[in-house]
Amino acid sequence: MSTVSAGTLVRSRRLRAVLSILATAVATCGIVVVATATPSSAATCNGYVGLTFDDGPTGSTSALLSVLRANGVRATMFNIGQNAQNNRSAAQAQVAAGMWVGNHSWSHAHMTSMSQSQMQSDLSQTSSAIQSATGSRPQLFRPPYGETNSTLQSVASSLGMRQVIWDVDSQDWNGASVSQIVSNASRLQAGQVILMHDGIQNTRDAIGQIVANLTSRNLCPGMISPSTGRAVAPDGATSPPTGTTPPPTGTTPPPSGGSCTATATTTNVWGDRYNTSVTVSGASTWAVVVALTAPQKVSTIWNGSATWDSSGNVMTVRPNGSGNTFGFTTMFNGNSGARPQIRSCTAG
Repeated sequence: MSTVSAGTLVRSRRLRAVLSILATAVATCGIVVVATATPSSAATCNGYVGLTFDDGPTGSTSALLSVLRANGVRATMFNIGQNAQNNRSAAQAQVAAGMWVGNHSWSHAHMTSMSQSQMQSDLSQTSSAIQSATGSRPQLFRPPYGETNSTLQSVASSLGMRQVIWDVDSQDWNGASVSQIVSNASRLQAGQVILMHDGIQNTRDAIGQIVANLTSRNLCPGMISPSTGRAVAPDGATSPPTGTTPPPTGTTPPPSGGSCTATATTTNVWGDRYNTSVTVSGASTWAVVVALTAPQKVSTIWNGSATWDSSGNVMTVRPNGSGNTFGFTTMFNGNSGARPQIRSCTAG
């Protein structure tokens, strides 16, 4: 039998006592340690993006809200009027969860085919239904299918709403997989808005990865400003100055002597037409020259005033008081491959 010295026994007992104390401390204070460590991993927000979900509230709204809350995300819900009327508790739950709610028309009809009075009735009825359910009247409006014209914009404005299209289309409505939705969302830049939809499982499954990607780029989900239509901090503060994040691919450098930049994004595509959104930075007054490829033709334009050259293929767009983002719908007319080219952006 081996002999153990008295000193060794004392040291062994002391070690067991220390380990026992540490174990008790961990068991008692473990939660405190975790909570204290959390702030060190908080994201730094060098810019904000707008996560938007159309067509709610639905039977899946509760599941969507659970995922958003689990990821610490606030988003903008563009609700259909009749859905809000028929799912009042779900609309209330959106606001209770910290979401912002916008107007997405009464029944998702093609509104540009309506008369002005029909548009007025549709949007007014929708805002009233949302206000009745949530207690707040919408300040944002998203036209169904992204289809709009100057009359519809004027009606929305008369009802106290800013029109919001989108910069990035997640394609969730088109059967996109989770990985495709995540990939599309990775194109988001500061100030931009992405289109997603309530009621789609793949979209809910993608949210965690979308948020992780944004965090890795120091971007955070924010609110959409009713004055500019761009994503800002949740408290309504403007985004950080331009230059805190890399400029998007495809940005057109300003011409010599100019000080503005125009960025064009194809936001959605249909069988016969597509929408383009152009964001101008660096100036509040500007002129953007956009060239089309014949026989494509612009059918509608919003948030800007356009003039055309003699060929009818080159337009110059200037602000019309609706902010620094404008958009337009282009008809393919047999050419589905071409996209508009930004030739210049001139300040002043």
